[in-house]
Amino acid sequence: MIRSRTFEVLMVEDDPGDAELTQELLEEVDFAVNVNVVDDGVKAVAYLRHEGDYTWAVRPDLILLDLNLPRKDGREVLQEIKNDHNLKHIPVIILTTSDADDDILKSYKLGASAFITKPVSLEQFTKIVDSIQNFWFTVVKFPPR
Repeated sequence: MIRSRTFEVLMVEDDPGDAELTQELLEEVDFAVNVNVVDDGVKAVAYLRHEGDYTWAVRPDLILLDLNLPRKDGREVLQEIKNDHNLKHIPVIILTTSDADDDILKSYKLGASAFITKPVSLEQFTKIVDSIQNFWFTVVKFPPR
């Protein structure tokens, strides 16, 4: 399936290796995907609100959010997104190393669309990113920007 517009993803990830791998895997599809990466929660909020260095930012169709971030953690970022009338409709997938029940419950209570624990192996990580692509890029319908 080929999309007629570029699919915009914001990845909020402070681990450069995870960010690069995820970005490469997400962009290896048959349609246009643009992944922008920020490495902390303060930058994520600035990006989403077109503030500071991010006045150029395009509203993402999907956000991949790590929980354990510097300056402002992912829980705080998620809460700000879901409390903002202009942002709350954007699906947020928590993609984190945590598998703590408290993190899972709190993320869903705050409005996360999905919670995924990053696996250790490259093969499993690739399968997870493929699953994200297959569902979010081909099945889900998004509102216009």
